[in-house]
Amino acid sequence: MRRLAIKVDVDTLAGFQEGVPPLLALFQERGLRASFFVAMGPDNSGQAIWRLFTRKGFLHKMLRTRAPRLYGLKTLAYGTLLPAPMIVASEPGLLRQVTADGHELGIHGYDHVHWQDHLGRLPQEAIHLELLRAQKIFIKVMGYGATAFAAPGWQCTAASLAALMTENFSYVSNTRGYGPYFPRFENRLFPILEIPTTLPTMDELLGLNGRTARDFNQEIRSRLRPGQSEVLTVHAEVEGRVYRDDFARLLDQLQTDGVEFSRLGDWAQELLAAPQAIPTAPVQEGTLPGRAGPVACQGPSEGQT
Repeated sequence: MRRLAIKVDVDTLAGFQEGVPPLLALFQERGLRASFFVAMGPDNSGQAIWRLFTRKGFLHKMLRTRAPRLYGLKTLAYGTLLPAPMIVASEPGLLRQVTADGHELGIHGYDHVHWQDHLGRLPQEAIHLELLRAQKIFIKVMGYGATAFAAPGWQCTAASLAALMTENFSYVSNTRGYGPYFPRFENRLFPILEIPTTLPTMDELLGLNGRTARDFNQEIRSRLRPGQSEVLTVHAEVEGRVYRDDFARLLDQLQTDGVEFSRLGDWAQELLAAPQAIPTAPVQEGTLPGRAGPVACQGPSEGQT
């Protein structure tokens, strides 16, 4: 059996309003269920311009992926030339539609850019405030609290994990890696299940060494092997908009290949039924092909708890 969990990150207003509905339609047509993680607060995408000076390779990635086409010019101006709009508050009914269609719904932070660019300098108290702001919006719209969290930009620190522990999330998806584990920072082990993204993302590979969306689809298919479970992160701004048709082809190909689809939360329930079998691993800073700047990565497995 080959199993794939699709994790949909919604970073921006355009991704929420213009990318989520097409993705819901694609999944509905194929009878698939996914896990959506939505940034709850303001879209400050324009403030990412400072990455030109702080993240090696950021300009090249923007040019390689044709960022204005992917995200739209308005998105690239939010929080600088244009006021930062509130993402979920712009269309709260769409958030409810995600779960009405049978998908899992979690939090992708409050201010995506703030978390991604400044997490390493934030104390636990400030991070917890970000989480509380996100949860407040989630509860206002959904009537209950989120039980899953995915870190913006795969940025994770000991302070952020400590803050996440206070909110009683059943699992998190903060890192890049190769399989589920309990994360450790230095001598501190955190008893919260981490399910990392295991496959490359489309925006990482597009244009890299001349790769196209078709090449990306072939890469994903080749990485899915019998007996393995993988996690693919897609972005509502990318696969839900400009590359919607290419993503639809990938879904059709994977279904033809006999791949079994799963929500992350369902997988987490299976794993937590036998927590003693879940290995531990350190969280380390690392780099990935096609991604500008470091991300939190799963280190070598240390065995079971």
